[in-house]
Amino acid sequence: MPHLVLIDGPNYVFRAFHAVKHNLRNSKGEPTNALFGYVQMLRSVLDRLMPTHVAVVFDPQGGTFRHRMYADYKAHRPPMPEELAAQWPRIFELTDAFGFARLCVDDYEADDVIATLATAAQQREGWDVSIVSTDKDLMQLVNDRVWMIDTMRNKEYGPQEVCERWDVDSPQKVHDLLALTGDSADNIPGIPGIGPKTAAQLLRDWGSFDAVLDNAAAIPQKKRRENILAHCADARLSWKLVALERHVPLPLSLDELIPAEADRPRLHALFEQLEFRRLTAEFADDGAVPHGLDAPAAADSDDKHNLRCHCITDEAALTALCQRLQAAELVALDTETTALHVHDAELVGLSLAVAGDEAWYIPVGHVANDDGETPVQLPLTMVLKHLKPLLEDATLAKCGHNLKFDLQVLRRVGIRLAGVVADSMLLAYCLQAGKYPPSLDKLAADFLDYQCTSYEEVVGKGKKQRCFSQVPLDVATAYAGEDAAISWRLTQLLRERLAEHIVRHDRIELPLSQVLAEMEWQGALLNVEALAALSARFSSRIETLEAEIHRLAGESFNIHSPKQLGVILFERLGLPGGKKTKTGQWSTTHAVLEELALQHEVPRLIVEARSLSKLKSTYTDALPRLVHRRTGRVHTSYNQAITSTGRLSSSDPNLQNIPVRGEEGRQIRKAFVAPPGYVLIAADYSQIELRLMAHFSQDAGLLAAFRAGKDIHRSTAAEVHGLDESEVTAELRRQAKAVNFGILYGMSAFGLAKQLGIPRQAAQQFIDQYFARYPGVHSFMDQTLALAREQGWVQTLMGHRVHLPEINSRNAARRSYAERTAINAPLQGSAADIIKVAMIRIQQAMPTLCPELRMILQVHDELVFECPRQLADEVSQRLAEIMNHAAELAVPLEVDIGIGDNWFEAHS
Repeated sequence: MPHLVLIDGPNYVFRAFHAVKHNLRNSKGEPTNALFGYVQMLRSVLDRLMPTHVAVVFDPQGGTFRHRMYADYKAHRPPMPEELAAQWPRIFELTDAFGFARLCVDDYEADDVIATLATAAQQREGWDVSIVSTDKDLMQLVNDRVWMIDTMRNKEYGPQEVCERWDVDSPQKVHDLLALTGDSADNIPGIPGIGPKTAAQLLRDWGSFDAVLDNAAAIPQKKRRENILAHCADARLSWKLVALERHVPLPLSLDELIPAEADRPRLHALFEQLEFRRLTAEFADDGAVPHGLDAPAAADSDDKHNLRCHCITDEAALTALCQRLQAAELVALDTETTALHVHDAELVGLSLAVAGDEAWYIPVGHVANDDGETPVQLPLTMVLKHLKPLLEDATLAKCGHNLKFDLQVLRRVGIRLAGVVADSMLLAYCLQAGKYPPSLDKLAADFLDYQCTSYEEVVGKGKKQRCFSQVPLDVATAYAGEDAAISWRLTQLLRERLAEHIVRHDRIELPLSQVLAEMEWQGALLNVEALAALSARFSSRIETLEAEIHRLAGESFNIHSPKQLGVILFERLGLPGGKKTKTGQWSTTHAVLEELALQHEVPRLIVEARSLSKLKSTYTDALPRLVHRRTGRVHTSYNQAITSTGRLSSSDPNLQNIPVRGEEGRQIRKAFVAPPGYVLIAADYSQIELRLMAHFSQDAGLLAAFRAGKDIHRSTAAEVHGLDESEVTAELRRQAKAVNFGILYGMSAFGLAKQLGIPRQAAQQFIDQYFARYPGVHSFMDQTLALAREQGWVQTLMGHRVHLPEINSRNAARRSYAERTAINAPLQGSAADIIKVAMIRIQQAMPTLCPELRMILQVHDELVFECPRQLADEVSQRLAEIMNHAAELAVPLEVDIGIGDNWFEAHS
């Protein structure tokens, strides 16, 4: 499918100029920052978008038809910075050398050329268009086939995003809105006193730009009415100036925009002149990239965005810094370490900031450089003596980014960090979960338009990557100080953005991060021998299965090879329903194999073998290797700011996906054991999402069943089939259970029929009968969808918003997925809310409840604890009480408690 990428050259180059450090020059003193940024941005966007056709569009020299229309058009714009003007000719050379069409049409701005090309592409069947720019004028071009890309903020603007950005009902209305507001940058007059919000409201009230002017006398607000009436002529002129010309006479046709081969010798020569060492090497004749050749060296710490970073290497400076910290309203901190695993991480240095433009770095663990010289730095004991009282002072407010890690690093050197009031990663997550990546660099680009120095720039990549302890102090100071200062800036900005939603950060996410830090620190104890025996058993079973598969297939083959497997299933065995992928191979996905498993033994055995192989590689082989040599435990990392619903996930290792059902999953859980003198307590919320459905829907039948303590699946089966509960068979209960949980996830009749192995008509009848008996559930789903379509998000019990950008998509598949998410997210997200609150309250209660109690695992709706054996019964009762009262619902919460020597025994 043709994909046309239109790059707004002026916009792109100006952003590159401001994004890259301004002191970047070659040895001749020529500025090169815009050129370096332009090349990096250009290659990045092309790699990401993979276009078939490309045009880089620039403005012509001199005026355009708009200047003839309005003599003062862009009259107030300052001249181009001299350092940028000097780089402009090479921008053109680089564009040509990369083989991209470069368009510049006299009398027309780049926006007009882009509009003409985008319009022409839309008239071609199957063409998609991506406009790379941040120019708001171009947003009026956006539709289902034309998108805008903001590469620095990693944002895409389709119709939904444009409408949300400007609060209009279609991207075409951006033209009307900008005509009403004017544009001070381009000196477009508009109407005084009309800003974007007011303009959007006027367009909602009256429907269009013309209607606003035609009905100006009827506008009730006096000042607004007078301004519009007095400046109608200016507004109509503004409408013409903002309008994009879509019929520019182009020197090239769409078909001539296919990129040519890059002129590598020419690029090599250019990069050599510019002294871009890595790029010069990359475009050398052999194309090899030597290790350790990076982009231009990092700027001095005082040059980047007016950020001053100081290195503390004597006690007098440290004493003065502590006085600054003591008097500060907010202190941002960050640690630099030798490793990312907390129990391996030795402290290399600590950075601190009390404002967004100044920071301090205190090195304590830097080692000798290549010349054998160890940098001057203070002893760790002296640094701790000065900093420990301040960092442990709960009255001194502190912030940072992903402080869960820093809490544990500081704990290793004897500091129990207190007074934490904000985490910029969690603030961004509360603002819009799932939208912003959790890295500090990404948030800085998104919210501050600030390009942070990357970790790779400092330590290198690949085999030549060095430990942070080997980084020179001046480079380390600039990098570490920047992290603290940027976190300080983000904290201030994001707290303001969150406004009333700051409560969720302060009362749930921030205290939870400290609970998770404690859980990560503790880790879980494993029976490594049991896992080794289980791994051997899995290997034996896999070998047996493979031998049987080969016998039934009539030949040996690699069961893990999709290509070989497809040939066996669909060509040798002749199984029906085979489909080929774009590469010409047969599709052998898990879903395909499960479907075929109902018809033939070979795919059934392959599913079993693959399942065992995954359990073996993911758990029985991997977990013993992850037991830490120092603690003797396995330490997972809980990801708090990733999922859109608010649920936690875990990684390194992922303990959330250990199967609950099946003998193999049970055996893996048996390997999680209690230490001597302790037992494990597993506390699991029972049917929490169904209880939340009863609460949200207020369905009388569901409320009555849960309040009476009935078996909800048996009760549902009885209600749907008009039976007494004593008459409900195991099969009817199984079907009712499938429907109960299927409803939560938007399961269709097709999906239910497949799961239960019944005709689709029977499945549809079951669902219809369900909604007839539980009409409140149907009403809740309808109301939730309507609200989601109107506002673009749904909300959990405790205010966590799940945004649904595809809820009104014209793409049926995307819209359907968003609709299912809209139904399930309030339930799944509210379940996450409840267990988060329970975790916080349990951690707070531990000192009096049982000081030796340790919370070690969280898996969806379940918590696992280590508890002294003699106190287990008493503690279990108290845990159940806390968890049952984590939220007040219309039906009672219920927690299943188990006690055992291992996780399986406790969970059973």
